[in-house]
Amino acid sequence: MTSYALHATETDCLLVIDVQPDFLPGGALAVPDGDAVIAPINALGRLFRHVVLTQDWHPAGHASFATSHPGKQPFETTVLAYGEQVLWPEHCIQGTPGAEVSPKLELPHAELIIRKGYRAGIDSYSAFREADRTTPTGLAGYLRERGFTRVFLCGVATDYCVGWSAVDAREAGFQAVVVEDACRAIDLDGSLERAWGDMAAAGVEREESGAIGG
Repeated sequence: MTSYALHATETDCLLVIDVQPDFLPGGALAVPDGDAVIAPINALGRLFRHVVLTQDWHPAGHASFATSHPGKQPFETTVLAYGEQVLWPEHCIQGTPGAEVSPKLELPHAELIIRKGYRAGIDSYSAFREADRTTPTGLAGYLRERGFTRVFLCGVATDYCVGWSAVDAREAGFQAVVVEDACRAIDLDGSLERAWGDMAAAGVEREESGAIGG
């Protein structure tokens, strides 16, 4: 009999972060090896009764796009009202194919899709709070009202949307487990190492998908 470190229960929710074509190979902001998350996420989906998806959902001309700042290039930074902002290639624009949830995901039982980044002047990494760190998405309230106490996080990118979501989950009072092999990172100037450090400091757990049972 297989021994698992963790088991999915009725108070657990699988949180699948931003698995969208624009973040996968060939996309506008492709995460290296991003499509490698699909198989482990689909396997996890068969273990969890409760699944929530997030979807990056920017209007055209979003403040986080380098093209919105003359003279700036992607991956440079600027200062917005809430602080320093990395500037990205245009991606996940509302209504475009690249912004859709990847059709390769096999998660028909997902119960909620949280869209984020739709405010033109504020970027959004975390599933819980926009990048100004004050504007909530409503996810924490949803999870509490449903009685969930622990979230398992997967998707892209480990060092941005997954990592920020995991830290915010802890701050909101939930246990948080990042399923490492079901995530991939951008790793921009050491961002992956910093993200793991921030997650560890917040009490986020790290696990492999093979250690999780239904």
